Amino acid sequence: MDNNIDRRVWLGMIFIFLGILFLLNSLEIISFNITNIIFTWQFFFIVIGLIITINTNKKLLGGILSGIGVVFIIPEIFPTIEYDFTVVLAIIFIALGLYIILNKVEKERSSFLAESQDTINDISIFGGSEKSLKSDNFKGGSITAIFGGSEINLKECKLSEGNNIIDILCVFGGTTIKVPSDWNVIINITPIFGGFSNKIIKDPLVQVDTNKKIIVKGLVIFGGGEIKS
Repeated sequence: MDNNIDRRVWLGMIFIFLGILFLLNSLEIISFNITNIIFTWQFFFIVIGLIITINTNKKLLGGILSGIGVVFIIPEIFPTIEYDFTVVLAIIFIALGLYIILNKVEKERSSFLAESQDTINDISIFGGSEKSLKSDNFKGGSITAIFGGSEINLKECKLSEGNNIIDILCVFGGTTIKVPSDWNVIINITPIFGGFSNKIIKDPLVQVDTNKKIIVKGLVIFGGGEIKS
């Protein structure tokens, strides 16, 4: 089973789960108003976090988003439980601290990749970034844009032999990737209320090397992106 089928299965399971909740609510098998739970930012965080965890390599980010959603949705399900401002602030600080520490550990494990011009590792959260790389052996990497955007220029790069992967995650954000017109590009993006387009202008006089591929895969949620020459 390939990645595309895996994503469809997981997405289908989420919709089935939501359908079951609505059915149980309409049959009065569950007592609380499920619509007041589903149509909240907390539930949105849980679903987005699960999708990110399942479909990308950003397991840490997905887990923290889902965790925040779970913590803050508890008072919606059990009205007797209330959080005051100090509890909310404490949860936010703890989540930020965990993300900073664990993200630093992950970066240290792959520091040799981050320091290399042969890979791209870009994260844009609530902001934007522009990067240009120059490499004779580009191997891919990862690009994350959450409530932000990025522009990555790879026109001075040459692909490594075989399959090279760029893992994309855009949530309420986007990215633009510029590549040489002779690159063999395969787009394998799962869009959810978003999109990702291939705008490479092929030169009929230039032959594409099929032994070298750049596979752009990942997840776009309420966001977008493009790859162009």
